[in-house]
Amino acid sequence: MAKKPSNLLYGVDDRPPAGVCVVLALQHIFFLTGGFIVVAIVMGEMGCSPELIRNVVSMTMIAGGIATILQALNRGPVGSGYLCTEGTDPSFLSISILAGSVGGLPLIFGMTVVSGVIECLLSRVIHRLRVIFPPDVTGVVLTMVGLNIVPIMILDFMGVENSSSPVEAANVLVGVVTLAIMAGMSVWGKGKLRLYSVIVGIAGGYAASILFGVLTPGQMREVAEAPLVSLPDFSHISYSFDPVLIIPMAIVTLASTLKSVASLTMCQKVNDADWVRPDLVNIGRGTLADGLASIVGGGLGALGKSLYAASVGLTVATGATSRVIAWYIGAIFIALAFLPKLAAVFSIMPKPVMGGAMVYMVAFMVISGIQMMTSRMIDNRKTFVIAVSLMFGMSVDIFPNLYRHAHSWLGPFLSSSLTVTTVLAIGLNLIMRIGISRRAILKLISGEHSSDTIFRFMEDLGAGWGARKDVVHRAVAAMNEFAEAIVHCGMEGREIVLKAIFDELSLNIRITYEGPPVEFPEERPDMAAIVDDPGALARMSGFLVRHYTDRINVSREDDRTRVDLHFDH
Repeated sequence: MAKKPSNLLYGVDDRPPAGVCVVLALQHIFFLTGGFIVVAIVMGEMGCSPELIRNVVSMTMIAGGIATILQALNRGPVGSGYLCTEGTDPSFLSISILAGSVGGLPLIFGMTVVSGVIECLLSRVIHRLRVIFPPDVTGVVLTMVGLNIVPIMILDFMGVENSSSPVEAANVLVGVVTLAIMAGMSVWGKGKLRLYSVIVGIAGGYAASILFGVLTPGQMREVAEAPLVSLPDFSHISYSFDPVLIIPMAIVTLASTLKSVASLTMCQKVNDADWVRPDLVNIGRGTLADGLASIVGGGLGALGKSLYAASVGLTVATGATSRVIAWYIGAIFIALAFLPKLAAVFSIMPKPVMGGAMVYMVAFMVISGIQMMTSRMIDNRKTFVIAVSLMFGMSVDIFPNLYRHAHSWLGPFLSSSLTVTTVLAIGLNLIMRIGISRRAILKLISGEHSSDTIFRFMEDLGAGWGARKDVVHRAVAAMNEFAEAIVHCGMEGREIVLKAIFDELSLNIRITYEGPPVEFPEERPDMAAIVDDPGALARMSGFLVRHYTDRINVSREDDRTRVDLHFDH
């Protein structure tokens, strides 16, 4: 069972009071509304009317609410059981525009359903693909998910449409006020005050927007004039399919799925103080819910859905990860589709307020990705995988027109910084695994100074394998203590053969030597006896070996002894 981290006020299995859940749900919904920008861009490119855009936004709310509830299910084959909201995925922006230009809204909705089916199929085999999703690759993807938001985030923070637009001091002040309130409450807030850092920051941002004239009277009139209750219009929903778009849609879906894998891995990490590796069975259930989200979205006449990574950053920032909150998010988000006045409050959120809040959340996302990458030992192979993937991924945002003349078949691979990073990270990781043996042998002579030799042997192997640092360090300590025990048992000058065997789940050190077995007591020997009893030193070393390992097996064959040291990984 997962151990609740000390920094969480409400863990995944906790049940916060209803009032707390409502406030926390509203914080998440403020950020989900950012996905409406993708809807506006895609439909704007097609020349759709404002009324039609509003209808699609309403369907997006309903689909997002249903999908968020599906994701929070913790029993059965569907749902990861974590608080991770489902929003409109920017990864589908380019392929949706392409589908819209070819076949209009029916083709967008039809291909969105296809995307969901592809992800559902991927979810059934994802637990067998551990080699593709080591923590360093997952960390790279999660880091780029955060960095991918930076261009939009900075423009919003400054309150401008593009990099050539003039920056106004009022917009920057609103962004600073929003971010300062959130960061201040998160760093210096006491007790449960941290829970409300985002919604208080947004409220402060709205107040500053009114004070500095960023939020105009016309925008506030939109809220006042919006009807209180209204039923969404379903007349725009129809479907069509184009086989030509299946391959590019599959590529985009793969990138979106890997982003979801990274988000779910982050959920596991922030909810378990003893986290060591991704639980791919749980991730399979989560990606199945994610695929169903796109099927529901396309079926209801909305764009592609995916786990909203920023919501995971929000849970870390506020210290509330209870899955119960997801039920409130889903219910409120669905209700918004029928309450235009309340939805209008979200829709007029000033850009600097959204930007300030995004800076706050992305900071936690990027740091979590870096921590995931560095949780394993890194050698030259891992360095190339991480650095090259990130550098070329960032090139898409730094030089937007650099890849525009690439072959049409490469378009889906180069559509975003996240896609480039994901494809490179997976490809380079598989290539760099060539030549890495999962077994290695070291021969020593007992009594000779061997601690440096053991350290270098295991450091090189651990870095090549991408093993956890703490496991490798425990193995080094156990091997050194065993070498000491052999000497204390009077077997100086004997050849010791150490074979290291690794997979992602365990590290095993198989030691063979000529001579009787070493004793590995479970209780610590009396320190006073060490002075008078020479054998006590051997028992102390044996006790330390047992302390460093998770399991020890000793066997005897003729005059040789075999000791297996097992370390959970």
